Amino acid sequence: MRQLAQNVGSVAGRVMISGIFLASALGNKIPNFSQVTEKMASEGVPLPGVMLTGAIAFLIAGGASVVLGYRTRFGAALLLVFLVLATYFFHDYWNFEGADRQMQMIQFMKNASLMGTMLLLISNGPGALSLDRPVSDERTT
Repeated sequence: MRQLAQNVGSVAGRVMISGIFLASALGNKIPNFSQVTEKMASEGVPLPGVMLTGAIAFLIAGGASVVLGYRTRFGAALLLVFLVLATYFFHDYWNFEGADRQMQMIQFMKNASLMGTMLLLISNGPGALSLDRPVSDERTT
């Protein structure tokens, strides 16, 4: 029973973790490429079109990698890089005041928690049910 819970938990967790990254790329950044590029430029992101293209690639490759459990550590590293840069450029709460500061601090902390999640995936891998680990492999994670 414990093994079943670990297997279901690792798969469900990877699906839930990946959802935000894939939705961000496919539901926002790609369909609104011009507007997102303008927003990035206004926030001081260098080469915003190039950086947005890279961000989309990292989000899709990293999100797909984590959800499938294929090269999970690498995919989590891509998402970690994305999170560090996005947090630095867009959630610099120390430059805001009042309610805006509070909102940016919440977004900063949310991203910090996602960074922690990526570090856990990098450290521990995807779990037993993944493309990184064949079902016949008896090692524990």
